[in-house]
Amino acid sequence: QVQLVESGGGLVQAGDSLRLSCTVPGRAFTLLTMGWFRQAPAKEREFVAAIATTGGEPHFADSVKGRFSASRDIAKNTVNLRMNSLKPEDTAVYYCAAKQRGGSEWVYWGQGTQVTVSS
Repeated sequence: QVQLVESGGGLVQAGDSLRLSCTVPGRAFTLLTMGWFRQAPAKEREFVAAIATTGGEPHFADSVKGRFSASRDIAKNTVNLRMNSLKPEDTAVYYCAAKQRGGSEWVYWGQGTQVTVSS
C-alpha cells in the first residue's frame, strides 16, 4: 500500500502564493507518477497537475497554466505544487494522487488539504 502525506494549504488573499507538498514514505516514490486534483464545493473533482517522479516536464490544467508550477525532490520522496497568483476560484480541497508509472488509473490518494483564497 502506498501512503501519500500532504502538507501545506491554508487561507490566503487573492494574488498570494502557497506551496503544497506530498511525500511518499518508503521505496515506491520513483515508480510513480504524482498528481494534484482539487474539488470545490458542489463541483466535481478536477485535474490540476501531474509530474513524473523521475523526470520530464509536468503537465497542468489550462486553468492553472502559467500560475502553478510543480517540482520533485527525489532525496525527500516529495513533490511540490507551487501556486502563485491565487484566485478565489482556486478555493478547493486539494488532493495529492499517485499512479503506477505508465498506468492510467490514479490509485492512491492523500487526505486532502484545504486551500481558501479570499477576494
